[in-house]
Amino acid sequence: FAWSSADMSGIDADFINHRLAIHKEAKPVAQRKRKVGGKRREAIITETQKLLNAGFIHEVRYTTWLENVVLVKKNSGKWQMCVDYTDLNRACPKDSYPLPTIDRLVDGASGHALLNFLRELGVKHLPTSVEHPQTNG
Repeated sequence: FAWSSADMSGIDADFINHRLAIHKEAKPVAQRKRKVGGKRREAIITETQKLLNAGFIHEVRYTTWLENVVLVKKNSGKWQMCVDYTDLNRACPKDSYPLPTIDRLVDGASGHALLNFLRELGVKHLPTSVEHPQTNG
C-alpha cells in the first residue's frame, strides 16, 4: 500500500496513461505568473519536489501551455496544491456522455472509508502521454 507519493514511484506508462484530446484549432495559453509569498511559496516548493522525486512530473523547459498552481487550505490546516486548468479545459472537447449523478457516486462510495483516505493522501496522479508533454500540469 502506498502511504505517500514517494511510495508510488515507478508507475509504468504502459500500464496506465492519460492522453488529452485538444481541439486542433486551440491556441496554447501561458497564464501570467501569480505572485505567491511566504508559507504558500514553501508549500509549493515542497509539494513540487515531492512530485518530482516520485516521478509524477518532470521539468519541461520550453512549454506551450503554462498553468498556475493554486493553494487550497485543508481542514487540517495544511495546504493542498491544485492546478488552474481553466484555459486548458476550454481547449478540450466536452464529453458527449453524461457523468454519473452525485447521488450515484455517494451511494456507490458509502461504506468505503479507503476512498476518502486516498483522497486525503493526494492520490490523484496519472502519467500523461508523452505526445503532449507541454500539457502536463
